[in-house]
Amino acid sequence: MTKAHLKGRAAKKTNRPFVLASIMLAMYMGAIEGTIVSTAMPAIAGDLGGFSLYSWIFSAYLLMHTVTVLIYGKLSDLYGRKPVINFGITMFLIGSLLCGLAESMTMLVIFRLVQGFGAGAVTSIATTIVGDIYTKEERAKIQGYLSSVWGISAILGPALGGLLVSYLSWKFVFWLNIPLGILAIAGITLFLHETVEKKKHTIDFAGAFYLTVSVAALMLVLVEGGTRWSWLSFQSLGLLVLSIIVFVVFYFQEKRAAEPMMPFSIWRVRSIFIANITSLTTGIMLIGIASFLPAFVQGVMERSPIEAGFSLTTMSIGWPLASTVAGTLALRIGFRTTSLLGGAALIVGSIIFVILTPEAGPLLAALGSFFIGVGMGLTSTTFIVSIQSSVSWNERGIATASNSFMRNLGNTIAAALLGGILNSQLKKYFAEHSAGMKIDVDSVDILLNEEARDNLSIGMLNLLQNGLTHSLHIVYYVVLFIAVMSFVLICFFPKYEEETKNETP
Repeated sequence: MTKAHLKGRAAKKTNRPFVLASIMLAMYMGAIEGTIVSTAMPAIAGDLGGFSLYSWIFSAYLLMHTVTVLIYGKLSDLYGRKPVINFGITMFLIGSLLCGLAESMTMLVIFRLVQGFGAGAVTSIATTIVGDIYTKEERAKIQGYLSSVWGISAILGPALGGLLVSYLSWKFVFWLNIPLGILAIAGITLFLHETVEKKKHTIDFAGAFYLTVSVAALMLVLVEGGTRWSWLSFQSLGLLVLSIIVFVVFYFQEKRAAEPMMPFSIWRVRSIFIANITSLTTGIMLIGIASFLPAFVQGVMERSPIEAGFSLTTMSIGWPLASTVAGTLALRIGFRTTSLLGGAALIVGSIIFVILTPEAGPLLAALGSFFIGVGMGLTSTTFIVSIQSSVSWNERGIATASNSFMRNLGNTIAAALLGGILNSQLKKYFAEHSAGMKIDVDSVDILLNEEARDNLSIGMLNLLQNGLTHSLHIVYYVVLFIAVMSFVLICFFPKYEEETKNETP
């Protein structure tokens, strides 16, 4: 009996609705982590102290998540999805338990590393499982369901985090994951049945080590460069050189490895190459909007935090809605045309932010966010379905993980690049317009505190608001440029027929 027949028999035994529900639970557990922890962080810092490590609570998680995602993708191709995702969820739950038990900020940072170590397996492997158990026609629709998880978490996360902190303890922000994770493991274990070819694999330990060192060094530079270290410091330049050298060693290691951790051959598939490079650019755009829009609505428009949150939440509404229709569109008009519609929506959203004025109000900002969400939904869903249709089963895990890695890398680059542009523009504006007033970049914090803002003189208020408006518009011009770049890249996306020729039976 052929391997294809064995896979067919195994797939029939899989209870797809229960497996889908289980992986959606796992994805929700990881997706809500960002928003719910952000809400709880002021209470955590107040209880544990160590404010200097505040940013590392997020950086540690992001660092380990990004470093491990490619390795988990390859391991799932070698040993199957079930053991790898169950291991990842288990590590995530151990990290969550320990985070709630942390007695200092240093301990919390260490335990967030454990959480991130597990999280690297969750999202990409969950998406890969969908690619395994559904046909390409079904896959497009199901990816929309997975995208809705992120929208729901973005809406519920802040509210749930506020309730837990107010009425219980910040510890439950982390412990909330435990029952969700246990249910996810149970569902995947009981209802997912896969047949993996039994043979002795040669694990590319050297490749895994080189990849980890190279990516970790690069991520450290992107996370700490311009903040804790200057970009031209010994630490930043040294880590950057280390990352490049080790990556070159990694490349040659993969060329000679029997079962390489990253088969570079998949990057020669045009749909994968274009999808991954575009995911890098859209990842930069995403952080450019999500990070700075609330500051504009609160600080310049002088609106409430709730209105600021609403202006961003519409992105989380547009994304799953667009993801749901992206599947149908891709099958009817082709992947490239669907992606181009998404790229056009990203440009429209970016233009709205470029023309956004303090007088426009949060509704226009919300409209811009909605278009960005639509663009992300149409492109990301189409990319994943295309990638999974372009490779065989034994490369689907690493191919899917490569797309997640590129988006994570884009997010991290954006935090450094766009944050640096914002700060430099603020410094320049204040230097040219302060007229002797004592003011610096940190003075912008006053705009985010309504009571402190009301006590400012008219001159100081106008200076701060005008400086923030000018600087954010420069950031949004950069975002618009990246949106146009993304659209141009999508123009090189292959046609539908070319993408699916390697579909596994």
